[in-house]
Amino acid sequence: MADYVLETKNLGITFGGLKAAQDVNIKISKNQIYGLVGPNGAGKTTIFNMLTGVYTPTSGTFFLNGEELKGKSQETINHKGIARTFQNIRLFNNMSVIRNVLVGLSNQPEFKCGLFTSIFRLPKHFRTEKAMRDKAKELLKIFDLYEERNNLSCNLPYGKQRKLEIARALATNPKLLLLDEPAAGMNPNETADLMDTIRLIRDKFDITVLLIEHDMKFVSGLCDEITVLNFGTVLAQGDTKTALNDPEVIKAYIGG
Repeated sequence: MADYVLETKNLGITFGGLKAAQDVNIKISKNQIYGLVGPNGAGKTTIFNMLTGVYTPTSGTFFLNGEELKGKSQETINHKGIARTFQNIRLFNNMSVIRNVLVGLSNQPEFKCGLFTSIFRLPKHFRTEKAMRDKAKELLKIFDLYEERNNLSCNLPYGKQRKLEIARALATNPKLLLLDEPAAGMNPNETADLMDTIRLIRDKFDITVLLIEHDMKFVSGLCDEITVLNFGTVLAQGDTKTALNDPEVIKAYIGG
């Protein structure tokens, strides 16, 4: 059994002559809520893009539960158990709320039907469709989105659109959930509610969470450990309070 859900070893990527990330070593244990923080341009989203197959690392590698995933496609990495949300919300705006979640469920083995079964609308097709909708409704209830399930996703308030994107990611049944600035644009009440939701996800679904966030109050109130990046390199690591109080971290954030 692997010691860590996620482990990166000297992970890095170069674009031309620019080292966007280099020698990033992160170890995240099962059920942790782990933070990846740093000033703008520190390389945080670049690391998310490597972990999800958008970019292929030019150095180092990474493992999910001991299995190396470097060089795998985005689809393969998602099927292996890594799901993500984005800085800019990416919902299917002209689909209903529940259909956005159904998209996430559609590739799960338990909801697969053969072509013959689907074309001829055999009983299994309807059983599978009902099971998918029941699962989608369960997820929407957890995120307090059930009453809006038939509304277009574009008509949801901003905070609920964030929640829907997380619900859709959860529908892919991940082992590791990557959240890219989930609290961005939220008011204090929405942020506090989101913190409770992320803890619920961790506890109810037995999921490990890695998040990028600029709100340090959010990070310190939620994350067990963090890695602080600056110019693509690791500046500090460890328990959240100690790392955030590192003099080099303070210097990187406020200058001096």
